[in-house]
Amino acid sequence: MGNNRRNFLKAAGLAGLTTNIFTGNLRGANDRVAVGFIGLGAMGSGNLGYAMKIPEAQPVAVCDVYQPYVERAQAQARRGGLELKGVKDFREILADKSIDAVCISAPDHWHAYMAVEACKAGKDVYVEKPVCVYVDEGPKMVEAARKYDRVVQAGTMQRSGGYFQKAKEIVASGVLGEITFCHAWQAGNTPKEQWGNPPDTDPPAGLDWDMWLGPARRVAFNANRWGISPTHFSTFRYFWDYAGGAMTDWGVHLIDPLHQCFNEVMPTTISTLGGKFYVTDNVETPDTMLATFVYPKFLASYESRTANTMPMFGQDYGTSVHGTEATMVFNRGGCWVVPNEKSKVAAAAYEKSLEMGSMNVPHWKNFIACIKSRQRPTSDIETCVRSSTACILANLSMRFKTRLDWDEANWTVAQEEIRPHLKYHYRAPWKLEV
Repeated sequence: MGNNRRNFLKAAGLAGLTTNIFTGNLRGANDRVAVGFIGLGAMGSGNLGYAMKIPEAQPVAVCDVYQPYVERAQAQARRGGLELKGVKDFREILADKSIDAVCISAPDHWHAYMAVEACKAGKDVYVEKPVCVYVDEGPKMVEAARKYDRVVQAGTMQRSGGYFQKAKEIVASGVLGEITFCHAWQAGNTPKEQWGNPPDTDPPAGLDWDMWLGPARRVAFNANRWGISPTHFSTFRYFWDYAGGAMTDWGVHLIDPLHQCFNEVMPTTISTLGGKFYVTDNVETPDTMLATFVYPKFLASYESRTANTMPMFGQDYGTSVHGTEATMVFNRGGCWVVPNEKSKVAAAAYEKSLEMGSMNVPHWKNFIACIKSRQRPTSDIETCVRSSTACILANLSMRFKTRLDWDEANWTVAQEEIRPHLKYHYRAPWKLEV
């Protein structure tokens, strides 16, 4: 990442620290890595399942503020021959010195705090994306990883997928020609009432709502804010207190491949428009949006549609890179190169390969291998902080109806009126301290 990387570390207060990860608690090459799992919704259950497929990983404990999810995870592990300790408070996992690493799949507003505390507790970390909700949380996460010599892998598992690695290889080869435009999109068609307008109620039995909120402001329980019931799946992502809607949910997965292909470069200017034009439920984030990112050598856009299923390039979602010689389209299902008219570039497709399409288990294998080798993982925290930040800035541009100019050296924006909104605001007693 060259100068950009040095500037980022400087912004995190780390310019004078080593960038080589080392720990005094290395295990033997044949020892299994004991892992605790924090947050047991869909992603947490999935991550537990992936880890159970890796012989070098040893799941030992699970944690969630919703007791039925703890019990569900224990049953899941039991079917695989494992008996796991179950707890409600993640701090018990961090305090357990027999646990080497943690997987953080709690709601997004918890990611930064838990990851920093895990690093301080001497744990290596797998943290789901987006890794932060506020721009200023990101450098704190990088600082903690470097200061405490931790391996921190972000949940941008596509980086371990063959199609995405092939895309990076194609861009680097120069076969696409000069690249000036990239695009990312997802399209769907949801009911107009979508998640509905449930009233505030008491939380369900077995849920510690105050602990679920954690550093977020205190509000009454609402089924959509919780968003992990069978009828309200992951809807917490559509409230600004906890996440960033489609932009930081799908958008990170679609913008991050551009960062991977173009050596982690950040956009210099971000401008976004969007709103709730169709859906009538009580969530806050937009149902339709269009974000534009100016990178140093190309323009990129991100398009989110929830009221129209028209695919692009035959795909409901994906990322495309447009060059003077050819266009490349890629997603989790394949990677395609389409030559421009009169171009000498041959059309190519890399699809329908189980090996190429595998992502999650290889991503976990990379994490466990890096814990043993102390190398930086495929989705090192710094990479996902950058792609998460680009998406957070896009949301801020939309919410405050202004173009944002990114100041990489100081990890801020030129627009002073927006700077207070880059800062994290935690409810007492939670404090983000490295």
